[in-house]
Amino acid sequence: MIKVEHLFKSFDDKPVLKDINAEFENGKVNLIIGQSGSGKTVFMNNIVGLLTPTSGNIFYDERDFVNMSKREKIMLRREMGMIFQSAALFDSLSVLDNVMFPLNMFSDKNYDDRKKRAEYCLERVNLPGTGSKFPKELSGGMQKRVAIARAIALEPKYLFCDEPNSGLDPKTSIVIDELIQGITHEDNITTIVNTHDMNSVMGIGEKIIFICEGRAEWQGSNQEIMDANNRRLDDFIFASDILRQVKLAHDEAKKG
Repeated sequence: MIKVEHLFKSFDDKPVLKDINAEFENGKVNLIIGQSGSGKTVFMNNIVGLLTPTSGNIFYDERDFVNMSKREKIMLRREMGMIFQSAALFDSLSVLDNVMFPLNMFSDKNYDDRKKRAEYCLERVNLPGTGSKFPKELSGGMQKRVAIARAIALEPKYLFCDEPNSGLDPKTSIVIDELIQGITHEDNITTIVNTHDMNSVMGIGEKIIFICEGRAEWQGSNQEIMDANNRRLDDFIFASDILRQVKLAHDEAKKG
């Protein structure tokens, strides 16, 4: 579990995050959602340590991340996996070498064991036999799956996903969502996904934090979001005509 307490972040005295309290549960897909400029990316960057909070606390299973020494933070980061918005694969490396990269950097296993682990991770994301290919030979969805394989290579306790469905068609996005959810459940990982994809929200949002103007405006699950009765959340979630119709139908059904 990752716990955030009274998190503030300012840039040049301009507040961006304002007293956020949140818990991200292990074994669940935790989503951070919000409009562009709401502070959700800054929020995730503070959690992973790319930014330092102005004030507040972040705990990784009761370990005080903010006040850790540099060495302790380096050790903790070995327990983290990261999936970047652009996949961020190395074009000059084969698929297998991309997945092996964190193992080569941080694992003390011998080469054969590192290779075996990388091949297993590729099988886990349904890409067996692709190790000799290069990223440019793969579709966007396949590249995202390689990025997931690389992110889980070190068997992380914490998995961070920044807009994992960006640039993907709806069908491929569902494949990525289901893959992230399956890995999260099977390995009991604390997974945090930064997204604006409403299909992800409704499909895999087991815990959702809605950030609005730097504050945690609402927290709940995708099962509770239809009845949240939060105007700002409703305006964000049900912005499209189709989703507004879904919301209206839900409300009418409740009236009986």
